[in-house]
Amino acid sequence: MRAAPTILHLDMDAFYASAEQAAKPSLRGKPVVVGGLGPRGVVATASYEARRFGVHSAMPMALARRLAPNAAYLVPRFTLYRTVSEQVMELLGRLSPLVEPLSLDEAFVDLEAGGTADDTASAMEIGEQLRGAIEAVTGLSGSVGLAGSKMLAKIASEEAKPDGILLIEPGTERALLAPMSVRILPGVGPATADHLRRAGMTTVNDLAEAGEAELVRLLGKAHGSSLHRMASGYDDRPVVAERDAKSVSVEDTFDTDLHDRVRVRTEVERLADRCVQRLRAAGRSGRTVVLKVRRYDFSTLTRSETLRGPTDDPTVVREAAARLLEAVDTTGGVRLLGVGVTGLADFTQEDLFAQAAGERTAAEAPDAAGPDADAAGDEGGTRSEEPAQENPEQLAARRWPAGHDVRHETYGHGWVQGSGVGRVTVRFEEPESAPGRVRTFRIDDPELRPADPLPLVRNPVDYSSWPASLPKSRSGALSAGAESRP
Repeated sequence: MRAAPTILHLDMDAFYASAEQAAKPSLRGKPVVVGGLGPRGVVATASYEARRFGVHSAMPMALARRLAPNAAYLVPRFTLYRTVSEQVMELLGRLSPLVEPLSLDEAFVDLEAGGTADDTASAMEIGEQLRGAIEAVTGLSGSVGLAGSKMLAKIASEEAKPDGILLIEPGTERALLAPMSVRILPGVGPATADHLRRAGMTTVNDLAEAGEAELVRLLGKAHGSSLHRMASGYDDRPVVAERDAKSVSVEDTFDTDLHDRVRVRTEVERLADRCVQRLRAAGRSGRTVVLKVRRYDFSTLTRSETLRGPTDDPTVVREAAARLLEAVDTTGGVRLLGVGVTGLADFTQEDLFAQAAGERTAAEAPDAAGPDADAAGDEGGTRSEEPAQENPEQLAARRWPAGHDVRHETYGHGWVQGSGVGRVTVRFEEPESAPGRVRTFRIDDPELRPADPLPLVRNPVDYSSWPASLPKSRSGALSAGAESRP
């Protein structure tokens, strides 16, 4: 345990929803829910305005709609979120070489390793400056926790939400944790919390007073010992510099189960192409292709095939995923499909067989194979029916996802409010404009096309010399025991 609170934890506030509110002036101050919008979708993030209605992440979208029927429901825009995340991580990297990202919107920073803080005053100053820098560069807010350990820094940032900062002085950990619920500790989920409750333990102080032997008896040696140490405020885990991603994957949950075998294969090939796009965007290749299939009865199967060497060839990944699909029984229906690549590398091994496969695919293209080339045979060798076609409403929802960016030749940049009955409704506004007007078009309007997200801040402050020339501190900093919301 450190003698100074030089471990910082940053957690962006309601990240996806806040980014959408910053991009869409008409949604600021209003409930916003981001996630899958189909019948089986789940909430990824809810704005603080939506949380007042009881909406939270991982909740079924259908329940969220019942709780907050007037909220704006949007499909995630990961291109925007990754861009903002890169801006935030770049700022964190200026504070220390030891930055440990946990997700797009959350990370630990070892300030001592970066020489940017060595005591309470300097740590608090850096935390304040970081919040100001993030707001200036991204237009979003983040909450900061500072402590002598990772566990306590994360607890501090959670207590500081939203848009706050909390520092836990070393030596005060036990007193601060004592009255908190056992759920505040890492590794204590609903099941463990219920097990502890039945044993009469609901607060962290209850765990500390119970003693290690009792917790080991209740939870087993590894979990019990670890939980007792955390309840005593002890956590010596180091901040580990960013690790390479171990895999790249994509998956889709379908509104209705897929039964047509050809449609299932088509979706697998589409997912394989998306997976390779992400793989190439990261400048990586992979050796093992993984297929994930969740069937109608919620049983989930995974199959994998290891190639002779790393590849980022879409044909190779598509064919491997298709071979894996042949070994899976999908006759009862499929509700989710996923394709991933693991065993990542920074190089691609030339594959003559893959090249030959690509040439073979080109030679067998429909225009060279005759009029029946589009009709595929099923496993029994008989000709299958054409894959089930999506109806116009499904096609419109896929082309014009709610919340995504569009551009109209006449009206400029906007975002999709919704689509249906052959129409798409667009609100034309930009991050730094006033709330815009709404117009409706045919879904095939030739002047309307998808667009890339606009920057949330058009002319961000230059932080290339930060933290050597820090801006003025933000007010409202807190120390342990103070009210955590500014």
